[in-house]
Amino acid sequence: MADHYEVLGVSRDASTDEIKKAYRKLARQLHPDVNPGEEASERFKLVTHAYDVLSDPEQRARYDMGGGDSPFGGGAGGFGGFNDIFETFFGAAGGSRGGRPRSRRERGQDALVRVTLELGDVVFGTHRDIEVDTAVVCETCQGSCCQPGTSPVTCDICHGTGNVQRQVRSLLGNVVTTQPCNVCQGYGTTIPYPCATCQGQGRVRARRTVSLDIPAGVETGLRLQLPGSGEVGPAGGPNGDLYIEVTVQPHEVFSRDGDDLLATLEVSMPDAILGTTTTIQSLDGPVDLEVRPGVQAGDVLTIKGRGITPLRGSQRGDLRVGVHVVTPTRLDHKERALIEEFAKRTKAPAPRLAEFHQGLFAKLRDRFRNG
Repeated sequence: MADHYEVLGVSRDASTDEIKKAYRKLARQLHPDVNPGEEASERFKLVTHAYDVLSDPEQRARYDMGGGDSPFGGGAGGFGGFNDIFETFFGAAGGSRGGRPRSRRERGQDALVRVTLELGDVVFGTHRDIEVDTAVVCETCQGSCCQPGTSPVTCDICHGTGNVQRQVRSLLGNVVTTQPCNVCQGYGTTIPYPCATCQGQGRVRARRTVSLDIPAGVETGLRLQLPGSGEVGPAGGPNGDLYIEVTVQPHEVFSRDGDDLLATLEVSMPDAILGTTTTIQSLDGPVDLEVRPGVQAGDVLTIKGRGITPLRGSQRGDLRVGVHVVTPTRLDHKERALIEEFAKRTKAPAPRLAEFHQGLFAKLRDRFRNG
């Protein structure tokens, strides 16, 4: 390894100012911009490295004591110091590091829209046209980010690589680092005439209509994914996804239990005793319902296939109707007399606690829950 004092042409007792003056003189002569030859380039490296060592008091002291350039003393095997190690693995200063510039086109963000449905929409599914405030491709530049008739130009600083190299002085010598170019932000090109409509973004904010077929069987909290229906990316990049979050409004009459619908039917005491046939309005139209004689409060009448179509499947659930027998609270004298006569004839037993039946309790529980 060449002697640093000899490289700079100074004596070993040279002052810091003398070392700096000698370095500046040689640097002006050997700088690649002034002297592009290969021999001059190699000498410039030696001069710069010698100055880095001798201008630092601690490194110069170690060097004068025979410790070499390494802060750990001595060389590093056959590499001639840590600075040479970095050059061996990463290339000499000014060498190409490779790498690719960033792309201006990026994927757009996902979007979330909340949709409120009625219970009837859940039974059969529905179609909605949804207005979405989102990013769309700029119609003026069609995502190029440039004024019409112009185009991006190669960056003068990084020459299209998107990266610049800097030489950093450290205890280990000169280390070359690669960083994104500050001028082009790593894209490798600049836009001298950005589109005035989108300010060089390639996209603008706008409202657009998304047609959505909501399947039957959805429930509150469910999210439907529409791939590619979200925001367009910068510079006309691919769209993100659109997510539809569903909220189902409560219904005044019906409630949901899985794929079944639940409702409560109020039956007068005479109809409960004698039985009757009535027509009720389900979510998909009128349907006849038979109330058998002697029906009890809490009994559940089932209408097959009048429930909800499942999200994955075609077999609809049932409509389950809980019976609520309405006992009259206001009777005239004649009505009261008839009831008293009926009670005498039937000789009904006095009220008492009956044996517990889980099935009956479940029916009552469902009726009270949905009543």
